[in-house]
Amino acid sequence: MEEHFKAIIKAVGEDPEREGLLKTPSRAAKAFEFLTSGYRMDLETVLNNAVFHEEHTSMIIVRDIEFYSLCEHHLLPFFGRAHVAYIPDGKIIGLSKVARIVDMFARRLQVQERLTQQIASAIECAVQPQGVAVVLEAQHLCMMTRGVQKQGSLMVTSSVSGEFHEDEKTRAEFFQLLQVAKRDNPG
Repeated sequence: MEEHFKAIIKAVGEDPEREGLLKTPSRAAKAFEFLTSGYRMDLETVLNNAVFHEEHTSMIIVRDIEFYSLCEHHLLPFFGRAHVAYIPDGKIIGLSKVARIVDMFARRLQVQERLTQQIASAIECAVQPQGVAVVLEAQHLCMMTRGVQKQGSLMVTSSVSGEFHEDEKTRAEFFQLLQVAKRDNPG
C-alpha cells in the first residue's frame, strides 16, 4: 500500500522524497489499514462470549456511540454518533460489545445506509431480541469539503425491526428517549 500512496503523492504534483513527505506513504498505509480494520473482524470474535441469559424484557439503549468511517464513493471520512436499542428476549449483550459492533462495520468502506442496517442485523444475530432500533447521525466530508460544500449538513438513517417496527408506541418511546437524552445532555 505504501507504494500506492507514494504514487498518489507524485500524481498530485508533490515530491515524495521531500523531507516532510518521506514517511507519509508508510503513515498513510498504517492509517488506512486501521480505518479498514473492520474487514478483519467478525461478530463471534467481537462478542467474545459476552452474551448472557437474562430475563430483562425492557428496552436497552446505548446512545451517542461515536464512530468514524470512510465513504466508499470518495474514500473521505464520515463520522457521527450511533444510537442502538434492543428489547431482549432472554439474552443481553455486554455493553462494550454494542460499541465494538458499531466499530466493526464502521471501519470498512461504507455508505451510511448499509452501516445502519449491518449494525441492526448484527444485534439481531447476537441476541435474537424482540426488536432492534438503530439510528446513525453523521457528517460526511465528501459533502462538506467537495461538491456542494455544505458544512452544517447532517445525515440521519434508521433501521427498526420486530417490536420497534410493529408497535408504534415502542418506536415512539425509543425516539422520545433519544430526544430527552439529547435535551438533557446536548453535545
